[in-house]
Amino acid sequence: MNTPSITQRLLRLVTLASAIGLTACVNTPTPTHSLGSGDFGVVIERDHSSVLLVSQAQMRSLARIEGLGDLSHASLVYSPDQRYAYVFARDGGLSKLDLIEQRLVKRIIQGGNSIGGAISQDGRLIAVSNYEPGGVKVFNSDTLELVADIPATALPGQNRNARTVGLVDAPGQRFVFSLFDSDETWLADFSQASASNDYQPQLQRFTGIGKQPYDALLTPDGRYYIAGLFGEDGMAKLDLWHPERGIERVLDHYGRGEQKLPVYKMPHLEGWTVAGDKTFVPAVGHHQVLVLDSQSWQQKGAIDVLGQPVFVMTRPDHRQIWVNFAYPDNSKVQVIDSESLKVIATLEPGPAVLHMEFAARGHRVWLSLRDGHEVQVWDPYTLKKLASLPAHSPSGIFFSHRAQQLGL
Repeated sequence: MNTPSITQRLLRLVTLASAIGLTACVNTPTPTHSLGSGDFGVVIERDHSSVLLVSQAQMRSLARIEGLGDLSHASLVYSPDQRYAYVFARDGGLSKLDLIEQRLVKRIIQGGNSIGGAISQDGRLIAVSNYEPGGVKVFNSDTLELVADIPATALPGQNRNARTVGLVDAPGQRFVFSLFDSDETWLADFSQASASNDYQPQLQRFTGIGKQPYDALLTPDGRYYIAGLFGEDGMAKLDLWHPERGIERVLDHYGRGEQKLPVYKMPHLEGWTVAGDKTFVPAVGHHQVLVLDSQSWQQKGAIDVLGQPVFVMTRPDHRQIWVNFAYPDNSKVQVIDSESLKVIATLEPGPAVLHMEFAARGHRVWLSLRDGHEVQVWDPYTLKKLASLPAHSPSGIFFSHRAQQLGL
């Protein structure tokens, strides 16, 4: 019997190793560094302290990143290069995620009760809005080290500060936010902040804006900051081109009106839709979507819908408006034609549709179904469901094209 030479044995080992290596390559999932960051999306799993990283193009989950705290009212923002996501948790946690490496980079507890955040125009500052201790804290986006602490107005006799809400980024390295308990809006300008002045912003305070501002939006062009009022009807508008003109009250009849109807969920102002010369707004406590003039901010119509709307979101070409609803109608979604102002479809995706997010070019829309424990992908043109992804009580859906949008 011939005994294989040492050379023949080595060749066989090399051949075997190569075969094993090829097999491993075939079975290894596609790493995210082979995908463009513009394809990323992040889904909040509100009851699981985690988020899902998803591929928009492939309509599938890429990874789950855990250990992010109380995500019951969580939101996030993206770095300008779309690599990092900053998650704002309800328990005061601020987390930095590396989406390329699919990992948690750093998590800090910066407050006792947080309600959202924003990233500066240049991407170097992360601001967090706090109910407790009341105020806004600003961090270095690279290290998450504290840069500035802006305490809100102290409330007489209560040993606490006013709760801050409606925090957005604005052009010119500015942040804008409102104070729920003291009826104020503040403008924090960081354009001149540096080590020489301890990174302190220039602050402008606007008082008496209306009772209990609860949320706010920035118009897509970055010019107007509009705060919704919980304690009375109407809204408060600040022109960021001319802040010296102060607050202007608009939409005096927007709210619950004289007949105080039960409100199952206050509409998110981020869910307003500015579609050309029309702005579509969820009515508070009423089964309507209001139509406003985008220049005068006066109401020009109303569209009857099946329930109390929560998010009113436009397809990027502005032809369709998608609406989801508060309980007990939160298993349905209606689609409005923006030209005729008619409801053209009623969809029933499943239990508790909490959020919707369109792809940047509008060819797909993703829906989160909290009680269905899934995320669905729909074609907004054919109104057909394309895919379903399992998820733990999903809520907010955030696509990486938000990195290039003001106020998001």
